[in-house]
Amino acid sequence: MTVHHHIGIQTADLDNCLAWYADYLGARETWTLEKFSELTLSRLPGITRLTEVLVGDTRFHLFEQAGQDDRLPGGNTVQFQHTCLAVDSPEELQRLRSHWVELYDSGRYRFARPDQPSEIVIDADGVQSFYTYDVNGLEFEFTYVPDGS
Repeated sequence: MTVHHHIGIQTADLDNCLAWYADYLGARETWTLEKFSELTLSRLPGITRLTEVLVGDTRFHLFEQAGQDDRLPGGNTVQFQHTCLAVDSPEELQRLRSHWVELYDSGRYRFARPDQPSEIVIDADGVQSFYTYDVNGLEFEFTYVPDGS
């Protein structure tokens, strides 16, 4: 059996990224590494720092690489299209969307793309979702599923 452990996110500015994940999702730092194995260095040349943050039961490994620029994800690389996080209520979904806009408007963070969150949409089964981007330009879906499945 396989169990999800973490989501790895490469960033050009780890301090900016850490602050945003803490402010937006309430992420809590659990540990930081600044020395890496030969395997890690061969897979991620120039890695300088990696910090794990916890959001509920979801772990994010946020890592910075020397020489990384601010280009948006994509190009000729393979990547996840988006990551979806579930919330417990429609009110929490609305709160997260509004909070994203507040943080963006605060000017405290540098965002890789200026796109605002989508509107909250409701499908035929009553599932509610919206899409947005983190400070690195990675797409997130936030969803509320009425029966929790």
